Amino acid sequence: MTSELIRKSACEIVDGLRAEKWSPRQLLDALEERIVVVDPAVNALPTLAFERARANADALARRPLAERGLLAGAPVAIKDLTEVEGVRTTHGSRIFENHVPTRSDIMVTHLEDEGAIVYAKTATPEFGAGANTFNDVFGATLNPWNTSRSAAGSSGGSAVALATGMAWLAQGSDLGGSLRNPASFNGIVGLRPSPGRVAANPGMLVDDILSVEGPMARTVEDVALFLDAMTGEHPANPISLPRDGTSYRKAAQSRALPKRVAFSADLGGITPVDPEVADICRAAAYRFTELGVEVADAHPDLSDARETFQTLRAVSFATGHAAKLETHRDLLKPEVVWNIEKGLALTVGDVAKAEARRAGIIARALAFYEEYDLLLTPATIVSPFPVENRYVTECAGVRFETYIDWLTIAFAVTLTTGPALSLPCGFTREGLPVGLQIAARPRGEARLLAGAAALERHLDLGTVAPIDPRPGS
Repeated sequence: MTSELIRKSACEIVDGLRAEKWSPRQLLDALEERIVVVDPAVNALPTLAFERARANADALARRPLAERGLLAGAPVAIKDLTEVEGVRTTHGSRIFENHVPTRSDIMVTHLEDEGAIVYAKTATPEFGAGANTFNDVFGATLNPWNTSRSAAGSSGGSAVALATGMAWLAQGSDLGGSLRNPASFNGIVGLRPSPGRVAANPGMLVDDILSVEGPMARTVEDVALFLDAMTGEHPANPISLPRDGTSYRKAAQSRALPKRVAFSADLGGITPVDPEVADICRAAAYRFTELGVEVADAHPDLSDARETFQTLRAVSFATGHAAKLETHRDLLKPEVVWNIEKGLALTVGDVAKAEARRAGIIARALAFYEEYDLLLTPATIVSPFPVENRYVTECAGVRFETYIDWLTIAFAVTLTTGPALSLPCGFTREGLPVGLQIAARPRGEARLLAGAAALERHLDLGTVAPIDPRPGS
């Protein structure tokens, strides 16, 4: 039965729980068996919590079926940046190597209230910095499509667990593409919701609209199901949005087509893109025309995105991690040190200029979405690169100045404050997955999920089925 369960979608799993075809304990057993076989080859789930999970599953089973929440006992994997009560949470850092939280993050509590059973923590780079999942606590996470390649990051462990059938649902977070990049590299779906859609502990920047928590799964409808369970406000998160009655799963099921969408391979030349990746994404985007959707080459003006994002990201690192620089500098990786110091060196004038530029980006994006329902681009500018490379240093003959410049196509969309997801859209000549970024106007998750689900069905890549890790060189 294990193999049969592992190959099912998350929606099938939850529907089966509601019909009592299987129990949460049976699902946990299936996952544990799969993890034993698969995880040694990819290192995606460094911390397991099956004893806690089974205790929670038993408690949930004592409730009437109608009171088991939207997820009804579905197992969920949580990124190692997110606190889970009683479960080792390292943030990918030696500073927190033995940290066991006494309270869960708001988001985790919310999910457990909706019947989620947390059974594992997923690998992340140190404090989520850098889009390649490795750290000094657990080592590197490997891409299952070719285990010599990067899983991207920072939600790399979640993406790998999903791609290999060690998870049906996995949470991630996204500041500059940390959900979308690993989704692209691993052939799964990752959604960055609008800021405030998912309540979580706000950290030191209580009004932060750069970093969000979001759902990851193997299909658009599975992601929508998970988003339904994640949404909702909390008084401790001042920007969190209340539920408005929208069912995102129903929106995805509707596959309502957009009228007009835009495609841009490089957002007006603000980033280089590998030609093969660009061609795959363009071909997938223009498949919309076969459904009667108008597709045009267009993009909003995001020409000042790089400078704007670099400044605002540095502010977040300085605010969140400056104290660690004073007390544990020797335990921080050089990229984190650089980002903190960059933030500390900023002037009020630097920050004011970045905020003004961000306001302009949001205004121009809103005007753009008056003409187009969706914006389509590559989710990443390259295919999975060798895992020993800390980050991408050049693309299409262009050398990058910093370790996050290669993420411009994702973080430019972050600045618009609209939701965006990565949808599997094809494979390179090496057989490596490529993701198409699909973005919508702020708070436009329902429209985004409907359009993405329609294109997913039309592309028919069969990504609901997990894969076994494939050794590569």
